[in-house]
Amino acid sequence: MLIVTNTCVKNMLLKTYSVLATIFFGLYAPAMMAGESKLNMPKGVTEISRETYNLHMIIFWICVVIGVIVYGFLIYTMIRYRSTRSLNPASFSHNTTVEVIWTAIPFLILVGMAYPSTKVLTKVYDTTESTIDILITGYQWRWQYTYLTPEGPEVSYFSNLSTPNDQIQNQEKKEANYLLEVDEPLVIPANTKVRFLLTSADVIHSWWVPEFAVKKDAIPGFINEAWVIAEEPGIYRGQCTELCGRLHGFMPVVVNVVEHDEFSAWLAAKQSAAAGVADAASKTFSMSQLMAEGETVYNTYCMACHQQNGQGLLPAFPALAGSVIATGPIEDHVDIVLHGKAGTAMAAFGSQLNAVEIAAVVTYERNAWGNNMGDMVQPTDVAALQVE
Repeated sequence: MLIVTNTCVKNMLLKTYSVLATIFFGLYAPAMMAGESKLNMPKGVTEISRETYNLHMIIFWICVVIGVIVYGFLIYTMIRYRSTRSLNPASFSHNTTVEVIWTAIPFLILVGMAYPSTKVLTKVYDTTESTIDILITGYQWRWQYTYLTPEGPEVSYFSNLSTPNDQIQNQEKKEANYLLEVDEPLVIPANTKVRFLLTSADVIHSWWVPEFAVKKDAIPGFINEAWVIAEEPGIYRGQCTELCGRLHGFMPVVVNVVEHDEFSAWLAAKQSAAAGVADAASKTFSMSQLMAEGETVYNTYCMACHQQNGQGLLPAFPALAGSVIATGPIEDHVDIVLHGKAGTAMAAFGSQLNAVEIAAVVTYERNAWGNNMGDMVQPTDVAALQVE
């Protein structure tokens, strides 16, 4: 009976090992070798991403071979030298030759992996000789892109999630890029070395674009560097990969890679718009203009916390409809938008919004959802409070 049982165990182990090996090599290995499996990392559209992919595959297959050898030997040993076979155990407890072999082989494997790894990592950290420098600042929950151009007005803007709120509320995920669309993507030229300087204004974020093989943490008070030379024009998507708060999944990254001429035209238009914003800060706007702009700003920056109807999400996010802030002194309302409120989730928007946007959103909040205060805030009023 004992012999039958051991034979069954042997056959079971051999069959299990054979089935697992067949499943892996039959289903996953061909796809991974071809770079087609969604379980695998993409080859990307940059030289460094392809080198990273190749390095990953080399080390992966080394690990597969080691795993097959080690576990195959263990299973063979369990079956061949099981105690029920009444084999005489060896009398020695140490073998110098074996010790040298199992020390030397792992050492050689590590050296073999270290050399190509060092070559790739050296390139990854080489941010010199860049043509364009872009400062990327993480906020909860959006990205700010600032182009550090030597000439012309500074181009700086925020990239916000643009998935409609009703689609989010109804969890309509039929769209191919659900929660991966933004109102303003990062725009860079193709075949140009672009250096990214990454930091954060609040908590730790992480800027990640798989097709570029770029993933860097954005840390408050610290600047990390990364770079890319995108070879193919197109739209490439990523996300924040740090748990930066309750809306962490609402912080996508979209990069639009364009040809040089198109990028130059885009940058010129952005610089012209930036100059226009500076001029607009000295103008006087009508109620209808402020309300229209304010609704846009509110839906982009405030709605996630205070809701579209201004009712908030208690207890963390108070209602604005009928609130003391929205119906109280204008100066207090502008101040809390500019500087936030310590100890709460209310962030400071003085560095995120310009004077026109702050004037518009405050005006909107004071005259929406039945507040009907009838007063307006002009950009000059905001600028005066900022100076104070």
